Amino acid sequence: MTITDEDCLAETLRFNERFAAAAASRPAREGAPDAALLAALRRNRLAGDTPPVRLPQGRDRVLAGGVKVRVFVPDHVDGVYLHIHGGGWAFGSADGQDERLWGLAEQARLAVVGVEYRLAPEHPFPAGPDDCEAAARWLVDHAAAEFGTQRLLIGGESAGAHLSVLTLLRLRDRHGVTGAFRAAHLLFGPYDLSMTPSQRLFGSKRLLSNTETLRGSYELFTPDMGPEQRRDPEVSPLFADLAGLPPARIVVGTEDPLLDDSLFLARRWQASGAPVRLGVVAGAMHGFTLFPLTITERELRRERDFLSTAGG
Repeated sequence: MTITDEDCLAETLRFNERFAAAAASRPAREGAPDAALLAALRRNRLAGDTPPVRLPQGRDRVLAGGVKVRVFVPDHVDGVYLHIHGGGWAFGSADGQDERLWGLAEQARLAVVGVEYRLAPEHPFPAGPDDCEAAARWLVDHAAAEFGTQRLLIGGESAGAHLSVLTLLRLRDRHGVTGAFRAAHLLFGPYDLSMTPSQRLFGSKRLLSNTETLRGSYELFTPDMGPEQRRDPEVSPLFADLAGLPPARIVVGTEDPLLDDSLFLARRWQASGAPVRLGVVAGAMHGFTLFPLTITERELRRERDFLSTAGG
């Protein structure tokens, strides 16, 4: 395992300390969020306390079957990126990162299609994966006509990374589609919902995610399942056969309870025969790309460089 950005470690750890100190002044959240907290998390930007900025460049569409997507199309399009947002399967939205996604669209020359998948607890598993699968199938069938290219990429953050892998597996297993998506970009995802050692051992540190908040997210997303049922490959892709999946870039921080998930997935992905770039960011907590850090600037640049060239 090669760790990157060690030259930024002091800055990153100072930010973590400030974040944890601020979190300590608020009531601890254990398990699933209550209705009021869930409403606030859905209303405001991820990890923030104000609503996200909606840009006029984004277009909201409804696909056949009722799945909603948000689309950004720059002047020059060399590919299409199916983006799946994070938020523990229970909050976040396709319009929650307009500024970042429009910048990515322009700089990487990609049409970006964000999926507004249904959220738990109102719509638990498999509703979210169903919506992502439907959006991916639509792109396979219509990207050439809609965007002038068949170069498809997929990815997301946290729960969005998990849903990205499930989507690739569903395309392969349910529709016989492999190779349509030429690369996957997976940021700090949970790939074992029965909980890897790093998830179980992380404890109660008040960073963006910890052992109890993860457990609460799993209870919302898969309310009728225990750990054994959550090891089903259709729920936890770490237990799936990964043959036939595209090249991937997998990123996680050393202070993320989901560290093992990315390390284990990268090893299994590579063993299945596909190239993998694994990035382990020194000192980074879960969701670090949401915050104004040097490592965030670097990571967004690396993401852009990967997506602009992958599958070309």
